[in-house]
Amino acid sequence: QVQFVESGGGLVQPGGSLRLSCAASGFSFSSYAMMWYRQGPGKERELVAGITSDGGSRNLADSVKGRFTISRHNAKRTVYLQMNSLKSEDTAVYYCNRGVRLKADPLDAWGQGTLVTVSS
Repeated sequence: QVQFVESGGGLVQPGGSLRLSCAASGFSFSSYAMMWYRQGPGKERELVAGITSDGGSRNLADSVKGRFTISRHNAKRTVYLQMNSLKSEDTAVYYCNRGVRLKADPLDAWGQGTLVTVSS
């Protein structure tokens, strides 16, 4: 059974940083691209960042370029999202999921997500 457990969210002031983690299980982690998505209040879920199965290529949404970094540790079956210079518009529930390639449709049901609130 495929499972994603996201963690690391919280309340942070504008300009602050957070590091999100997503622990995956139930599939061959090193064989899939991994993506981070987010859903802000009243908004649709959007793709934020992706990383290839071997970590060799990454992509980021224009809204987070220069501020967010995605990485992965295949032995730990975990993907990370380092978020710096946070803005109020980054407030959202953040989710991870897998894909057959970067920007591919997510393959599985969503986990519980982790809430990031950027506010002073």
